[in-house]
Amino acid sequence: MNTSAERNTGAAASATDDPAPPNSPSRVLFYGVTGSGKSSAARAYAQATGLPEFSADDDIGWLPGWQQRTVEEQRDIAAAIAAQDRWVLDSAYGVWRDVVLPRAELVVGLDYPRWLSLARLVRRSLRRALTREPVCNGNHETLARLFVEDSIIRWHFRSFTRKRQVMRGLRADSGMPPAILFRHPRQLDAWLAQQSAKSAKSASAGRAQSL
Repeated sequence: MNTSAERNTGAAASATDDPAPPNSPSRVLFYGVTGSGKSSAARAYAQATGLPEFSADDDIGWLPGWQQRTVEEQRDIAAAIAAQDRWVLDSAYGVWRDVVLPRAELVVGLDYPRWLSLARLVRRSLRRALTREPVCNGNHETLARLFVEDSIIRWHFRSFTRKRQVMRGLRADSGMPPAILFRHPRQLDAWLAQQSAKSAKSASAGRAQSL
């Protein structure tokens, strides 16, 4: 009889149809369509593995007052993060993706259907607007901002096809870092559970050796 862990392993593998990623990558880039939950996934992975987490929006892209850093500033910050030995990054803007990709040891793509990512995005945006939850380096979403020309929801529609092509292209390109794609949150959750169990096992083995 298959154990729960074995069923989870099979679910993650069948979800991606990708080759096995490196056992213990030290530099991991999450990527996906807007609203797919990249930041939450990157945070969960960082907590499971003990790798330091960085945010494309908070640490690189935005300043308070909804002002974006210049492209040059973003590239400099991204390069400084990428040069470190260990990191998890929750996305990569097109203007500096080429800076971090050569240093990544694994790309995790959230290739969810439009209906799923859009529904998540609308719920998240409404919650943030109502609760005044800070986003993008101390900024706040408002109900009014959901309808402006450069709103996050409009950005979802403009960028969906391109972002999907990017992550699928990365997986198909042998010259790029290994990439795995998940097509449903359940499959991502199963994979994250594996990483957490693996890290716990490694930590336990390390403690036993030190005794």
